[in-house]
Amino acid sequence: MGGMMNGNGMGSGFFGFGVIGFIIVVAIILIVIWMMKPKSSQKSSNSDSLDTLKKRLANGEISEDEYDRLRKKLEQ
Repeated sequence: MGGMMNGNGMGSGFFGFGVIGFIIVVAIILIVIWMMKPKSSQKSSNSDSLDTLKKRLANGEISEDEYDRLRKKLEQ
């Protein structure tokens, strides 16, 4: 009767960790990926905003003073 359970009730499939250990490892990996994602998207978002701001200045939609003020806000 002790076959696959090994007496602890959770099995020992993934290098002795069992199902619970496997779920914990996957959760840690997903959390690390999730934490890294916003940082990279935030940088590209800021870069896109500065590009838009430069285009608005070039098209005459905003003055140089307004450009400088908005650029400083974006760089904070």
